Amino acid sequence: MKRLLPWLLLLLLSPAQAQPVRLGLYHNPPKIMADAQGQPSGIFGDLIGEIAREEGWQLEPVPCQWQQCLEWLAEGRIDLMPDVAFTEERATRFDFHRTPALLSWSQIYTLSHRRLTSLLELDGKRLAVLRGSVQQQFLGQLVDSFGLRVEWLPVDGLDQVFDAVASGRADAAAANHFIGNQQAASRDLVASPILFQPSKLYFAVPAGTNPALLARIDHHLQRWQSDNDSRYFDILTRWSGRPAQPLPPALWWSLGLLLSALLLAICFNLLLRRKVAERTLSLQASEHRLNTILDSVEACIYIKDEQLRYQYANRRVCELFGVTPAQILGQSDERFFDAETCALLQQNDLRVLQQGERVAGEEVNGLSRNGERRTFLSVKLPLRRPDGRIHALCGISTDITEYRRLQEELHQLAFFDSLTGLANRRLLLDRLRHALAGSQATGYQGALVLIDLDNFKDINDTRGHDCGDQLLQQTAARLRHSLAGTDTAGRLGSDEFVLIMEDLSPRQEDAVMQVRNRVRQLLERLAVPYEIAGKEHRCSASIGIAMFSDAQGNIDELLKAADLAMFAAKADGRNTLHFFNQAMQDDANRRSRLEHDLRLALERDELELHLQPQVDAGERITGMEALLRWQHPELGRISPADFIPLAESSGLIIPLGDWVLAQACRLLAEWRREPAMARLGLAVNISPRQFRHPDFVAGLQRLLQDSGVDPARLELEITESLLIDDIEQTIGRMEQLRRLGLRFSLDDFGTGYASLGYLKRLPLSQLKIDQSFVRDLLRDPNDEAIVRTIIALGRSLDLQVIAEGVETAEQASRLQELGCTAFQGYWFGKPDSTRHWHARLSDQAETEHRAAGD
Repeated sequence: MKRLLPWLLLLLLSPAQAQPVRLGLYHNPPKIMADAQGQPSGIFGDLIGEIAREEGWQLEPVPCQWQQCLEWLAEGRIDLMPDVAFTEERATRFDFHRTPALLSWSQIYTLSHRRLTSLLELDGKRLAVLRGSVQQQFLGQLVDSFGLRVEWLPVDGLDQVFDAVASGRADAAAANHFIGNQQAASRDLVASPILFQPSKLYFAVPAGTNPALLARIDHHLQRWQSDNDSRYFDILTRWSGRPAQPLPPALWWSLGLLLSALLLAICFNLLLRRKVAERTLSLQASEHRLNTILDSVEACIYIKDEQLRYQYANRRVCELFGVTPAQILGQSDERFFDAETCALLQQNDLRVLQQGERVAGEEVNGLSRNGERRTFLSVKLPLRRPDGRIHALCGISTDITEYRRLQEELHQLAFFDSLTGLANRRLLLDRLRHALAGSQATGYQGALVLIDLDNFKDINDTRGHDCGDQLLQQTAARLRHSLAGTDTAGRLGSDEFVLIMEDLSPRQEDAVMQVRNRVRQLLERLAVPYEIAGKEHRCSASIGIAMFSDAQGNIDELLKAADLAMFAAKADGRNTLHFFNQAMQDDANRRSRLEHDLRLALERDELELHLQPQVDAGERITGMEALLRWQHPELGRISPADFIPLAESSGLIIPLGDWVLAQACRLLAEWRREPAMARLGLAVNISPRQFRHPDFVAGLQRLLQDSGVDPARLELEITESLLIDDIEQTIGRMEQLRRLGLRFSLDDFGTGYASLGYLKRLPLSQLKIDQSFVRDLLRDPNDEAIVRTIIALGRSLDLQVIAEGVETAEQASRLQELGCTAFQGYWFGKPDSTRHWHARLSDQAETEHRAAGD
């Protein structure tokens, strides 16, 4: 408070009275240095000079060495220090303005004959650094994380850093690139490709002093940086720009020689054209005879040049395109075929022209003039000049459309049911054999669904076989509408149909639920009345289901299991489904009941949020994670591991996630009025399906506006599975939410699919070490190495790293030794109700208040 009084008094003085500002001045050109009169110069010197003139400050330079400057700033012997990079440690001693004055990075410099190409080559080297600099702090943490041995040579001045390398006392120097590039050039040093620590540089004041001074600096920097013609960019150009050099005479001579060569080439080209014209006349007679022969062949014969333009086409090509020869020459395939055909033709043609291959095969081409698709057997050969260079291709394409159509008809008769068009028994057994083999190879589940129409005999007996056939055809059509991408539907005979479902979930419980849900929808679709011969007819079905795992690869056993399940469905009263395995049936019923009860739980308010604390290195609670809990009125406490996957598979995760976000905003709004809770943040898990919902961003924005909470207090935890599909859309949505003020944490980091290339593009504020690595941290060296790497990665990306699942004091201690500063787990507090944590934190705050009063 005593430090603030002089500045508060100065703000009340007349504007005409100059305000003295003691400025730390050390030698670090071109960023900061003293000019011939001892006044501040360089980028920072000119910037503060401009601000001082506009504000009426009187700058008093205080010369000092870098480390000495920082000590004097902390002691209050100087008021303002330029060119200071922000670090967490410095933030405890100094205050910084918000807008960076300059963006910078650091680099390693060596002698030209001792070049370094990677950070790992620093092992065993002597490294000169400025004493107390951020370069030393950052590199120290980085080399420790990789287990490198580096001999440090700290010195007091930047000149001494580079002198140490030039004299051989050090192998390499670490410095900011501004001064590094200048110093290296004068000492025969070169910059290595090792770049590190992108930094934001500021002016700094002693902690707790001069907020008005920083506010005015921010004001000018923000105003200047938004104007490309401002003094800010003039200063940057003056200290980093280079004057343009006139073109040397040698270049003018080179341009003249090139122009002469071009004229000679043009003349030579004209001469060649004349020779070609003469030879063309002599070839015309031979060409006429050849055209007569080629036009009589019942195949498309053509020649294309290197740009894939037609240079020749016989009579059959003209008939195919419906144009004259003159209308074909010089045209490309885009003129005659659809886009898909053009892409395939270009791919094959380039193999001939660029690689000299002989390409032969079938081509299915779509004509643009009438949309007709025709099949050709094509052979394409490269045409070469005498020197061996390829200049064109010749193609011969025979139309085999009618032949392929006949083959397809024979195939249809052999493998498909003639009445319904579905796969017949022969094709079904073949598909089933491949499906079983694929399931065993990939681990994905599958199912055989046997469908029998209830009382089908009645329609045949009462209305005739024609009406029965119509019913079968309409049933087949409804089956087709129920197919997923890898499913197969077929007819075994009479009124029995089969559905083969592949690529279901690898987890058997989830696969059973997928089959059950889809088959129930199929039952509803088959129960819709049929329109047959102008009259309405109702017909249900009994369905038996056998999972691939029931038969262990045996087709006969699988068919028998599905048949038994189908008879069980008929015995249950028809118009129902039945699984072959009773245990599966019971489990499916249980999960179906849970899904039904979960929907009711949302309506009956049976769900609640529990909170688990997140603490810092001093075990102070800095935030909470919201965890969903369900107290079932009959079954008691339901584990999230049971109902969350069920919500994901059924789509309930969308309303469930909306409810959690609404409750989280309600809590944050209540905490604003509670001193013990007001400073806390709240983390909420977001599922990928919820995040990709079209209304997610807009809905969350409305929720924040309605509740009036500070978005910075809400943290969204996402998992790496969100990054698998459509990464660009994911990044775009995250940027939208970040602009609202929300923060993102990447949960379970290290267990998923995150690419480091994408990770640096994501607007994250935190990485969360998965509890599987923390659990065996003290026993498994691999887990410790992974944790160490994640902490180093987070530090290099300027992200906070928090470890979850911390259950013992030993784990917490070892994590701190590895550099982790944030924790979550049973050691610090188990998940409990909001009332519990509100009472505990309120009691804690009251105790601290009384202790402070005593």
